Amino acid sequence: MPPRQSSRLKKAIADTAASVSTPTNGTSKSKVANLKAELKATEGDIKGDVPSVTEDTKSSKKRKADKIEDEEEDDNEAGPVAEKPKAGKKRKTAKEKTEDLMALAKRTIISTLKRSMYIGAHVSSAGGVHNSINNAVHIGANAFALFLKSQRKWTNPPIAQEAVDGFQSLSKQHKFEVHKHCLPHGSYLVNLAQAEKEKADQAYNSFLDDLKRCESLGIKLYNFHPGNTNGDSRPAAIGRIAAQLNKAHKATSTVITVLENMAGQGNVIGSTFEDLRDIIELVEDKSRVGVCIDTCHAFAAGYDLRSPEAFEETVSKFNNIVGAKYLKAFHINDSKAPFDSHRDLHANIGTGFLGLRAFHNVMNHAAFQDMPMVLETPIDRKGPDGKTVEDKQIWADEIKLLESLIGMDPESDEFKALDKRLQEQGASERDKIQDQVDRKSAKDAKKAAPKKRGRKKAAASDEDSE
Repeated sequence: MPPRQSSRLKKAIADTAASVSTPTNGTSKSKVANLKAELKATEGDIKGDVPSVTEDTKSSKKRKADKIEDEEEDDNEAGPVAEKPKAGKKRKTAKEKTEDLMALAKRTIISTLKRSMYIGAHVSSAGGVHNSINNAVHIGANAFALFLKSQRKWTNPPIAQEAVDGFQSLSKQHKFEVHKHCLPHGSYLVNLAQAEKEKADQAYNSFLDDLKRCESLGIKLYNFHPGNTNGDSRPAAIGRIAAQLNKAHKATSTVITVLENMAGQGNVIGSTFEDLRDIIELVEDKSRVGVCIDTCHAFAAGYDLRSPEAFEETVSKFNNIVGAKYLKAFHINDSKAPFDSHRDLHANIGTGFLGLRAFHNVMNHAAFQDMPMVLETPIDRKGPDGKTVEDKQIWADEIKLLESLIGMDPESDEFKALDKRLQEQGASERDKIQDQVDRKSAKDAKKAAPKKRGRKKAAASDEDSE
């Protein structure tokens, strides 16, 4: 396509689209559609494997109702953040939208890897679930996660049929086996361990709604956080989680509910393999339940993955306590916090306390083949103007980094140089968090000291009285 023609068409689309909202100019939306069709017909050779950009022709009211927003997550759960439209923000032109979809990295053909590792990231589904496919292609992913609805609301409109059709169509077009390598993430609002009936029903209804959304899209794996005891006994809370799962399984037919292991903060359930085992034991249809291992959470909870020996010990523990057949997926994250700190702080691959060798262990473990491996690493960085922006190139690069570890010799100069560079990159952040952990430990020890002295004094007094 001649450059001048491309520029002319793109400018015409942008100018025409901008004028549609102004009735006085007499421009119709059909003109935009005609120009876009002309651009698509002549520009296919430039876009290659990248899906074509389409305009949402629904009314603004319908578009707002159908929009699926990503959760804006706190410091303890690094991951995708929704892009919030700012007041007065200029709409993107057709050219800018096209550039947004240009692949940051080409998807690796799995058969060219020494092991069949399907690696991706938790991508945005803003504007409709079908957009998650485009966003996965954008970063060169072979697996992906998404939110199926807004994480800020309990009640959401159903997925629009055109979004369902688009999701299924794009899945086929880009050869995504979504029944195997798509791992939607459950709502953070949901606590299946909730004891209070009204809140428990609210949590269950939201959970069931997500499972039905999965089935409408042909997705078979659904990842969620087990829950929180809210101060109740752990066995009782675990029993309620299993009861809710049994109820949801009977109301659906195909989705596997995948329990995520947790970092061990407060009353959270799932930080030990025993928690996961105990839930699964109470699930009636065991073909409908599984586990997703988050590498950061496991490390923070005291399961080491760093050396080959520690890695094998942790895998053996999981297999013996939970069972290898229940492992369905991974969240691949390094940790800003040190081992057994019970702090859930995700770091970029190789820059945290886990280090590159831990991920080499994961990528080269034969039993982990064919599972979705989803990055939830930070992608925020400072722009030239000092403002924080999302840089999805980070995910694209991390996918390639993880793929490069497959079959790499960990004793090679190449691996050692890469490991050293990444560790240096994350050194300041590790030092900062280590200092926080050390100060908290010292504070806790100081609080505990008077109690110990009090117990010793009481014991001495008892001895004197005798």
